Amino acid sequence: MIKYALQCDHAHAFEGWFGSSAAFDDQAARGLVTCPVCASQTVSKQIMAPAVAGTKKRDAAAPTAQVREMMNAALGEVRRHVEDNFDYVGDAFAKEARDIHEGRSEARGIYGEASPTEVKALVEDGVQVAPLPPAPPKKTEIN
Repeated sequence: MIKYALQCDHAHAFEGWFGSSAAFDDQAARGLVTCPVCASQTVSKQIMAPAVAGTKKRDAAAPTAQVREMMNAALGEVRRHVEDNFDYVGDAFAKEARDIHEGRSEARGIYGEASPTEVKALVEDGVQVAPLPPAPPKKTEIN
């Protein structure tokens, strides 16, 4: 696996893991690599220092299982708050978000589904959107 530092044409930086350099090139060419912030499909690799194994221990260790569990719990709380307090608008999210932004609909928190193309258009028009954290895995799905 190869970890790449990536950036979209709107200067959003993020990381991606790929099986090989060719896998990145193939997926990017097919429009499968998108920015998690704005859904742009214009993504490029950034300069990144290679990870080289050495004899010194790293200062920043990988998150422990306890830290990962705490992070997942926090993300779950964010998701629960949105689901409990915002209006679910389903696949009408892009239209409703634009209507709220332009004053044609009541200002309120909403969540729902939108395609990458719809999200990109919203961001380009100045509508603030953010992805909802994923639902935590069910206890039955954990090893």
